[in-house]
Amino acid sequence: MRKGILFVDDEQELLRGLRRTLFEMTSEWDMEFVDSGQKALEVLEKAPFDVIVSDMRMPGMDGADLLQEVAKRFPSSIRIILSGHSDEKMIMRSIGQTHQFLAKPLNGNELQETLVRAFALRDLLADTKLKTLISDLRSLPSLPTLYQELMLELQSPDVTMQKLGEIISRDIGMTAKMMQLVNSAFFGLPVHISDPIHAARLLGPESLRALVLSAQVFSKFDRVDSSGLSIEKFTDHSLAVASIAKHIAVSENQKKEIADDALIAGMLHDVGKLILAQNLPETYYKAIACAEDNNLTIWEAEQSTIGATHAEVGAYLLGLWGLPDRIVEAVAFHHRPISCVDKSFSPLTAVHVSDALEHEFGGNEYVAHSMINLEYLAKLGLTNQVSQWQEICKKSKQKRDSQ
Repeated sequence: MRKGILFVDDEQELLRGLRRTLFEMTSEWDMEFVDSGQKALEVLEKAPFDVIVSDMRMPGMDGADLLQEVAKRFPSSIRIILSGHSDEKMIMRSIGQTHQFLAKPLNGNELQETLVRAFALRDLLADTKLKTLISDLRSLPSLPTLYQELMLELQSPDVTMQKLGEIISRDIGMTAKMMQLVNSAFFGLPVHISDPIHAARLLGPESLRALVLSAQVFSKFDRVDSSGLSIEKFTDHSLAVASIAKHIAVSENQKKEIADDALIAGMLHDVGKLILAQNLPETYYKAIACAEDNNLTIWEAEQSTIGATHAEVGAYLLGLWGLPDRIVEAVAFHHRPISCVDKSFSPLTAVHVSDALEHEFGGNEYVAHSMINLEYLAKLGLTNQVSQWQEICKKSKQKRDSQ
């Protein structure tokens, strides 16, 4: 099925450049080019587009205002902003309604790769309503106590980035949103960032303050309780898996970036549960009941009742937000690693193993839980490592229990 992309920029020369750059994709993509936000809305009223790519600075309706309106009226569209490095205040104003940021001057190959990746993501979920729901998300719920702690620290005259990073690293929603921003092309970093404290330092206190104060960037848990999902257990499990996954990667002598990605992927691996519980609480309650009544894993029950798993839902959102591929892959396949084409040790390996072991040794909220996929480990030549990883998990649990 052909994909539709709408490009919006008041500079005709840039639009002509985009036409030339993407000419080879005209056999697969339907592309339209307009020079104002108002014209973009008129075009969208006539036909939907899969992706909207808009410049930030335009006369009249700027990119932030345009994507705000697109998010309201056409929530299923993927929304991308083109921005210069001087637009930080405007970036903060648009972060709620923008999925990804690309830096100007525009790199044609980077744009094409971003669009290809976006279209691949849309094929990850079959359910159109779920796609729309996730595309419309501006934030993930944050724990009220941590949000208040972060606000107090930001107002302190002795604020330190170390402290801010430590607070954020204990909250799944805040971490995901910060990673979206710091790994965007707006920052132009040569490598991606997976360490929350490093990310906080790169953003700085002013940008973090603007991020926290942005409307709807951090939301509250107001519907999760009725879904049957325990936020305390969810958070404890996510943080435990993150820690164990990083330790496993380190024990396998992996590079620092692999270990850091394993940490973040471990922290975010179940973020799809948060999305489903917050936005479809009654449906998710049924999924949990289905798991308990039928001795199913939660992801099997989700597939049965919702038509998609939390792994797919979480990966879809993180991919939309432009998080690194290794992290998205680890989230997407952490229950079914054998389905991943990569057959070498990766953050997926660490997260799959740590999730299974943490459920086994740390206690599980459901009757059944996923086991380590030994066929997958055999293909990686790692089956002999399981006993060592079990010891890492046991020591981690003992350390948490003693605190």
